[in-house]
Amino acid sequence: MHLHPDVLPTICDVLNFTSPKSDEPQCHLAPIATWADRWKYRMRWSAPLHYVGAIADHPSQLCLFPGAKGWENDKINVLSGIRNTSDLVEEFVSAQESGLGGDHDTANEALKFLVHFIGDLHQPLHLTGRDRGGNSVKVAFDGRSTNLHSVWDSTLIAKSLRTIPSNYSRPLPLPKVEFNLRQTIYDPYIRRIVWQGILGKWNNELDDWLSCPSPEAAEDPIVPSALTYLPNFALQMWQWLSPAPPQKTDDAIICPYAWAKDIHPLNCDIIWPKALDEEPYKSSRLDGRSEHHHDHATVEEDLAVLDDLPADARPPSKYLELDTPEYAGVIHDEWIIEKMLAQGGLRLAGVLNYLFAPQADGTTRALSLYSIGH
Repeated sequence: MHLHPDVLPTICDVLNFTSPKSDEPQCHLAPIATWADRWKYRMRWSAPLHYVGAIADHPSQLCLFPGAKGWENDKINVLSGIRNTSDLVEEFVSAQESGLGGDHDTANEALKFLVHFIGDLHQPLHLTGRDRGGNSVKVAFDGRSTNLHSVWDSTLIAKSLRTIPSNYSRPLPLPKVEFNLRQTIYDPYIRRIVWQGILGKWNNELDDWLSCPSPEAAEDPIVPSALTYLPNFALQMWQWLSPAPPQKTDDAIICPYAWAKDIHPLNCDIIWPKALDEEPYKSSRLDGRSEHHHDHATVEEDLAVLDDLPADARPPSKYLELDTPEYAGVIHDEWIIEKMLAQGGLRLAGVLNYLFAPQADGTTRALSLYSIGH
């Protein structure tokens, strides 16, 4: 809904889908947002690109990003993933504008990865390596056993869907917003985030969300993989993992490190309960691989589970319960999940507008949003 009108048709073409119906958008990004997870077992090379973790980062006791010892995966992580895929898409657009065609298949995969990686960046547990981003930490929610990562991937959103005021089941006085909704269970949630958040409590912050520090002011060098057009997308993503001089993933327009650096402290502030490092819960961990691989439920599946059996009808869990006023209640009251969703969505829209929107001569290049009206 924040995309420039000239951007969506190009994106739909890259994604190989354009709806013939005039009463709906030409295509949606939602169906491809989880593509990188759905295909993860066929693309194991891409696993490290979904997260980033600092050496010795240990929320809730110590949050480092990256700290003196650097990254656990310093060359291949979600920061370099965003840098690479955005650069690949930008090269494709430049080739198209120059009449050179460009590699459509590469642009298709790069765009799908870019959408997903920006989403991952705004799930704070993708920014810590401790216990596989919480995948190895068993907790309880509403009396059911789960893990900390899954709580933040889907369960908290499912809980929010159950508590949306009924007035958001009705359309907003914003035709651009309503036109882009998909008649799903998420529509009331999106309306609330737009109306009370983007147009309300966060309205004065939006410019800051889209801004980047100057490249000279960026603090930590990160070695990204870089780009070259090769027949296979995976090779392109990995091609420049060489001992070249350190580069930064951030520039003055797209700055995943700067955005992530502001999000990461949430892991110490609220996300990782201190009780998980105390008895009787500090042993509630699973042995497993070091990567962030996880098989998590969808929001719809979590919603069905939450509606299934009243908590007072279940036996107590041996794990730390997070559906409490002190944890889930604070997250709900402070709109933490909703703010992460809004920031991720608006930054994605800004990046796509920057990459795909026609640029008027003499205009300063920057991330921008198309107005949804008020």
